[in-house]
Amino acid sequence: MKPLLVLLSSFVIAIFVVKIMYKQYDFALSARIALSIMLCFTAMGHFVYTKGMSMMIPEFIPFKTSFVHLTGLFEILLAIGLLIPKLKVISGWTLIVFLIVMLPANVYAAIHQVNYQKGTFDGHGLTYLWFRIPLQVLFIFWTYISSIRML
Repeated sequence: MKPLLVLLSSFVIAIFVVKIMYKQYDFALSARIALSIMLCFTAMGHFVYTKGMSMMIPEFIPFKTSFVHLTGLFEILLAIGLLIPKLKVISGWTLIVFLIVMLPANVYAAIHQVNYQKGTFDGHGLTYLWFRIPLQVLFIFWTYISSIRML
């Protein structure tokens, strides 16, 4: 829920900031700015909630802590790439693939009731997926229309 709030509030603010700076509305740029802010916000979680996020990764994957940190850094790089005109399309496609590849971690966490913020197994369970999967679809759609198809 927090990433959605960050995305939407950043989008509203970005619309007005872009209008003031460029004397016109640029919804695609505003959407990419908001997406970049949201990605930086979620990337922070990889460093603050490392233990809990490591619990979201299936047992057969080694070096969980390193993997969590690397994906956090990757999110930051994608956030930067979305704001660089020459990189926005490739960053957009890469982010879409990233979001699709990371969805199984959310499914795994829901099945095992991982509470990544507490680092415990008392999370919301499968009901979490009723929110998370549509949210993931929204993030993919948002990425596509703001960096690839451009509003």
